[in-house]
Amino acid sequence: MTETLDAPLCLPPRPLRNRNNLRLPALSCDSHFHVFAPDATLASPRSYTPWTAPISDWLALAESFGVARGVLVQPSVYGLDNHVLLAAMAQAPDCLRGVVVIPPETSDAELERLDALGVRGVRFNLRNKSGIGFDAFSALAPRIRTLGWHAQFQIGPEAIATVGALTARHDITGVIDHLAFIGPDTPGTPLDDLVRCLAGGRIYTKISAPYRLGDTPAHQFYRKALETLTVCYPDRLLWGSDWPHSELFETVPEDDDLIALSLDVVPTGSHDAIFAGNAQTLYFQH
Repeated sequence: MTETLDAPLCLPPRPLRNRNNLRLPALSCDSHFHVFAPDATLASPRSYTPWTAPISDWLALAESFGVARGVLVQPSVYGLDNHVLLAAMAQAPDCLRGVVVIPPETSDAELERLDALGVRGVRFNLRNKSGIGFDAFSALAPRIRTLGWHAQFQIGPEAIATVGALTARHDITGVIDHLAFIGPDTPGTPLDDLVRCLAGGRIYTKISAPYRLGDTPAHQFYRKALETLTVCYPDRLLWGSDWPHSELFETVPEDDDLIALSLDVVPTGSHDAIFAGNAQTLYFQH
């Protein structure tokens, strides 16, 4: 009972609008979004309780803003049960890919089945309850590397260097969620750590969810970070909506405001790479 009480109900996403008829570049890919089904069993313990968010709502958002493809990411609230994600992927298999959460003992046959369904990575989550962490990485990394999959990391800034070391040791591509939650008040030099990771040519980071960085209302730190990263490593950045913006309890951003911000902060010359091309390389090569 206590574990359920500790998992507060998220706010729902805002109704779809697109007041200024924004359109993303051709073949844009939303590299990070979730779906939540009304009847799916939730993990316990968990960090939050999601609001229902079906794939049909994301497809409507994608059509409105010109998103051609998407990557479903397994949320922590479903633990190791990926059936909601896989069912959503089956609604549009040509344009959707997935990142799952699986135990180290997953069979080769299951890995091959998931690959055929469009799965392209495994998520390691150090920030939320009911995910898998670094303790599962050594066993899974060589097996998923063989399939051409990557390892996705939901981490804080203190773990950026560790991710760099682990991916180098196992010679596997890594993806860091949400700029590793770095922000203007993060101690140390996390942006420098992130730059060093990207410089190795093995790691991508998602420029999604600026509202998770503890930034100013004008997103001044986010803008500064993107200015640094897009100048040096535009080929290592992935755009994602983070729809339906789970684990928010006080306010939820408007999707068109977020997309307008992304279009503004990403230099025009890097639009094709960051909104489309990098995701094509990572998720749609096979």
